[in-house]
Amino acid sequence: MRAIAVTALGGPEVLHVVDLPDPAAGPGQVLVRVRAACVQPADAAARVGRLPGGPVPPPFLPGWDFAGDVVAVGATDSRFHVGDRVVGLVPWHLTRGTPGSYAQLVAADVDWLTELPTALDYATASTLPLNGQTASQAVRMLAGDGPLLVVGASGGVGGFAVQLARQAGRRVLAVANDHDQDWVREIGADEVVTRSAGPAALGQAPAVFDAVPVGAAAANATKDGGVLVTTRPTEPVDPARGVRRQVVLIRPDQRVLRDLVTAAAVGRLRTRVAATIPFERAAEAHRIMATGGLPGKVVLTF
Repeated sequence: MRAIAVTALGGPEVLHVVDLPDPAAGPGQVLVRVRAACVQPADAAARVGRLPGGPVPPPFLPGWDFAGDVVAVGATDSRFHVGDRVVGLVPWHLTRGTPGSYAQLVAADVDWLTELPTALDYATASTLPLNGQTASQAVRMLAGDGPLLVVGASGGVGGFAVQLARQAGRRVLAVANDHDQDWVREIGADEVVTRSAGPAALGQAPAVFDAVPVGAAAANATKDGGVLVTTRPTEPVDPARGVRRQVVLIRPDQRVLRDLVTAAAVGRLRTRVAATIPFERAAEAHRIMATGGLPGKVVLTF
């Protein structure tokens, strides 16, 4: 098979097409012919070696999200069949590149996957697993009756968090990119301010999800005694304020993934693809992602 490997730690230029032996589906696995893989900031972090626990020594395959077709089934699996359309998540923080989703074939544990309805195309589906499950977990961590402030509501994780919180009956306040306020209102935010205005323009909220993260600005927007959830560790908050800080760390959950995919297929959960790029041009995809402010995700197609 052909795949994209990180051949050295560094910029997008270290992403190269490589030829590798085809993987085989082991017990409890299926072999997936990948049709689309979402490009994530986490992939860029792996590429430059900025990872919890230290860098992964190259060469390795990046990539968390993928959608495709089952082409072989391991001996003990009965949930999926050859020809099934599937979408899933490589738990890259555990596999650390063996496998990654930037490949024509992925031997995937069946627990990583759920069925992909025909109503969703592969590229759109590939934007759901990592960002959607992270957002779902964050919203659960911030459960309550008061308003929820989402910082970074234009992005993949933040956009899903806005929708999931609104569907749970929460009042949602949001900070969006300066050109993306209309989108964030469309997906359910009750009040939206621009990134240039910052969270302070909305006052303080008892629950804040810093999906960027921006750090101190989000902490300052959290009420004393409130809860602040971030996607990465940020600077400490004055202990006297009693703010409970937590970092959301992805825990793959097949049931949650199935619910997200089902909701997207019937139009109850919205997502955006800004660009689809052939996988051979992965370096270009990473450069595009690095520009920031995109109206959606960049997806590699295979």
